[in-house]
Amino acid sequence: MDSNRTKDIIIIGSGPAGYTAAIYAARADLRPLVLAGPEPGGQLTTTTLVENYPGFPDGIDGPVLIENMRKQAERFGAEIKFDTAAKVDFSGEIKKVYVGNTQYLAKAVIIATGARSRTLGLPREKELWGRGLHTCATCDGFFYRGKTVAVAGGGDSAMEESGFLTKFADKIYIIHRRDEFKASEIMKKRILANKKIAVIWSSEVEEYLGQEKLNGLKIKNAVTGETSTLAVDGLFFAIGHVPNTEIFKDYLEREPKFGYLAVKDAVYTNVDGVFAAGDCADYTYRQAVTAAGLGGMAAIAAERWLEKQ
Repeated sequence: MDSNRTKDIIIIGSGPAGYTAAIYAARADLRPLVLAGPEPGGQLTTTTLVENYPGFPDGIDGPVLIENMRKQAERFGAEIKFDTAAKVDFSGEIKKVYVGNTQYLAKAVIIATGARSRTLGLPREKELWGRGLHTCATCDGFFYRGKTVAVAGGGDSAMEESGFLTKFADKIYIIHRRDEFKASEIMKKRILANKKIAVIWSSEVEEYLGQEKLNGLKIKNAVTGETSTLAVDGLFFAIGHVPNTEIFKDYLEREPKFGYLAVKDAVYTNVDGVFAAGDCADYTYRQAVTAAGLGGMAAIAAERWLEKQ
């Protein structure tokens, strides 16, 4: 492709939001270019069995679902490059996106760069991912019916994850590094009153135990320095997400606390012709199905915007 030829649409990102946007844009004959990014497919590629995406009654492997989305987008004419956008310039009517020294030009841009979950950064995380280590109770809590799990965190997200897990697990331990939660009062009261939930205060996970899958945690008390082991079948991280929005900070308004892209009417950014979809702007739901829906919305909005130009 001639990088100096102006495209109708460039889509930055390739998770459910990016690929759905590509499907809709390609079917509208806009011939979108998708820059797939450093982790093509996003968080779904690290998920084993996805059971809450409509249309798959027996579930589907996350990487397979993403691959199907990619093939569908390509079938309708989307061009996908497994490159990473390193810089953008949204100052003019024609938007510029840079991959290394290569400049791509577009009339409209859809940003679907997603977000990454914060983890503890301990050894063997990659090895045990999906084999006891998780970031989404809504996605994976079902697999722990009748089992024992732990949640790392102390904010509202940790309270929500723990509460949801009580539908399945027999016992939930919340491991929190401080001696009080930072969650809202109503959330704290609800969780502390639940007999299925126990809190391990002023403590941090030091090590993941188990060979092929997680079967326990080594925990260190931050006050006494003492260590202990806790037998669990799973650990859910609830210590926040980091939206992948840094390269847009000079042009796009972002939510001040965490850096999610600020949007109005679901997908419109503050720059005319630039749209956002999925977890880079959605800090409430962060589900594959909602990301896909927002990707479709962004593509429809971009198509209508282009028609008016």
